[in-house]
Amino acid sequence: MKKMLLTGASGFLGWNICRWAGKGWEIYGTVFSHPIQIPGVKIVQVDLRDFREVKKIFDVVRPDAVVHTAAAANINFCQTHPKESHQINVDVSMDIAGLCADRSIACVFTSSDLVFDGQCAPYCEEDPVSPVNVYGEQKILAEEGMLKRYPDVIICRMSLMFGDPGPVASSFVQPMIAAMREARPLKLFVDEFRTPLSGRDAAAGIFLALKKAKGILHLGGRERISRYEIGVLLRDILGFTEKKAALISCRQRDVHMPAPRAADVSFDITKAQTLGFHPVSLPEALKDFTSFENRLPSATAETAIF
Repeated sequence: MKKMLLTGASGFLGWNICRWAGKGWEIYGTVFSHPIQIPGVKIVQVDLRDFREVKKIFDVVRPDAVVHTAAAANINFCQTHPKESHQINVDVSMDIAGLCADRSIACVFTSSDLVFDGQCAPYCEEDPVSPVNVYGEQKILAEEGMLKRYPDVIICRMSLMFGDPGPVASSFVQPMIAAMREARPLKLFVDEFRTPLSGRDAAAGIFLALKKAKGILHLGGRERISRYEIGVLLRDILGFTEKKAALISCRQRDVHMPAPRAADVSFDITKAQTLGFHPVSLPEALKDFTSFENRLPSATAETAIF
């Protein structure tokens, strides 16, 4: 059995990778602020900013592959704390690439659709990057820095993800459904488009990338859709009435946020599909997800905005 070192095991994507890994991998998952237990996963608590400790883990575990998902992923936090988030999103990533290069082992880095400015979607892997916020800039710096350190790094740019969040993480649909349950008004953008991907399909894409991918790979869902349209789809799947689940359409300019948001960063996933990546349709994925509804947290704000 091969050994995988997975950073960010308690995060949304890390949790789903652990959950859907199957029997082919012995996973060592790093955590920092959220020490949790995951069945079948050996948890290692470490501050990834401590290079000596990270190197020690590499020496002890001797992984056959590394999947680096750990990040400061809140785009508003990155916008207001650029130095702190740069250390996590860029410096740590480059260190990990260097350690993988020293050992000539497979390395997958999870980047983001937010490396694009939203003006020329759908985006394929060869399209020029041009982020509109600090988080996107940091992801580009990490991509470029990691590839310079280790040209064999596989860059998986991930679209907006949803699904079973695990014990401590979340995805964008959890507070949406909580608001519907509690009959609170829900403001959703009609002018922000993504290609949402379930956690299960995201994990499948990562394992596929480890086997077959080189360079940059876009992993997203099959449908280009707005936040508001996702809300309507969720409402219908869950059987809420329009009166019970009051969806309010709004535009990005109507809501002040620290970090600018691109209008349309939907993906062209043709390259991934040629490798065998076939995500299920969004309605089907959302229906599967609702079987985990009893794990959803309740939101506290009077009006949720996405």
